[in-house]
Order: sequence, then structure tokens, then C-alpha cells
Amino acid sequence: MRIIAGTARSLPLKTIEGLETRPTTDKIKETLFNILQRDVPNAYFLDLFAGSGQIGLEALSRGASYAVFIENNRKAAKCIEDNIAFTKFTNESKLLTMDVISGLHSLEGKYAFDIIFMDPPYRQGLEEDVLHFLSHSHILKPETKIIVESSLDTDFSYLDELGFTIEKFKKYKTNMHVFIQKR
Repeated sequence: MRIIAGTARSLPLKTIEGLETRPTTDKIKETLFNILQRDVPNAYFLDLFAGSGQIGLEALSRGASYAVFIENNRKAAKCIEDNIAFTKFTNESKLLTMDVISGLHSLEGKYAFDIIFMDPPYRQGLEEDVLHFLSHSHILKPETKIIVESSLDTDFSYLDELGFTIEKFKKYKTNMHVFIQKR
């Protein structure tokens, strides 16, 4: 796993061993950032269920102003901490080692994000919990882009009642990115 483009291009990143995290492949990451290329420069980026931190670090490498990472798993958080130090993005980032909802509460009134990316464990409904929180949160700007990496069978039928709309789907072999915005 590595940074694909930008100021930290080709730098290798650590990931934790085992099945506790599910790193996004380089091909999928490249597709995601091709879609977001105009939105990333100068953005405030929030990486939820951050794993190794590779998505937020890729955003920083591509010109995001600041990234916040939220990860509950202590081994994964240590990995993110090491990756932040190795890529030299310590001044442009913040790591919160806590569950995502607690982390989101702690960000209220302090930050507003341009892009929010989340890659929660599949089939646990965690993306719905986060989107429910975000539906009334002040960390969203009117034009904030929310991207959820999820299994192909994830149900998003509840989005309308939360005031969100799906802008697009990008499907891959085993998962998808769902691009969501507040109405």
C-alpha cells in the first residue's frame, strides 16, 4: 500500500496485519481520487473508520489543507500515527482514537468538512448511524461531499428521510462508493 499521487507520491504506508481492517486497493483509490480531483485541493477532509489512514493521507498528498482521522482500533490508530509521521503530515492532520460517533461529537463547533469519507465494517449498519448523526450536524458545509465505501448489497433507502441525496454510485467487483450530499 502506498500514496499514489501528490507531494508524498510513492511513499509506502503501514497497515495492520490480519482481517481487522480492509485496505482500499490502489486501483479503487485511484478511481475515487479521479472523481474527487477538483474537490480535494484546499479541502478539509474527514476520514472515518480510517484503518491505516491511507485515504486521508492520499487527500493530503493531493493538496487537502487538513485531514482528521477517526479510528477506534488501537493497533490501526498506531498505524495511522506512524503513517502520518512517515509522510510528514503531522501539522496538517489530527487523529482521534475513539468510536466514530464520539469523535464526530468532539468535532462539533470546531471543524466543517468539505469531504467526508467513511469505510465502516460491512453489514453492521454503521454508515446509517453516521449519516443519521451527520443529518443534523454542523460539521457539514452546504456542499460537503460524503463518500461511503460499502458492500454492493448495502441499503441506502433511508437517505431521503435524513435529507440526503445520492449523487452517484461507483460499483466495483465486490464493493461500491456511494456519493452523497445534503439536500
